[in-house]
Amino acid sequence: MKLSTYNFLTSKAIKGVKVGYPLKLTITKKDVVESEFNPAFMERLLPKLEWSTVHLAAQAVDLPDDIPAEQPVNIAGNAELLQKLHHLLMEIDVVEGQLECPETGRVFPITDGIPNMLLNEYEV
Repeated sequence: MKLSTYNFLTSKAIKGVKVGYPLKLTITKKDVVESEFNPAFMERLLPKLEWSTVHLAAQAVDLPDDIPAEQPVNIAGNAELLQKLHHLLMEIDVVEGQLECPETGRVFPITDGIPNMLLNEYEV
């Protein structure tokens, strides 16, 4: 699972959950898969991201100093930060781990890079 995907996942479908975001990410195995840096793509992705969750992802992979806690105003003009975002969101693959609902504690496993977000009947 790319960390860009993590930014969009929620457990809001669980019965009684109001927000279900951000999920708590625990990583037990990760890979780094290099990919071509496309600054224009990263700039288009920025408005769709919840910055605090991007920062949580950076903390989960031990890169908290690479991504500031607050989103900079002119991030599109900062090539170095865009490159670091690209590395974080597009090159780091979570292979094994789990996502946890912040409201219920429900755990969703990540196996072979695929988060299993399926719910049981009684949970919907």
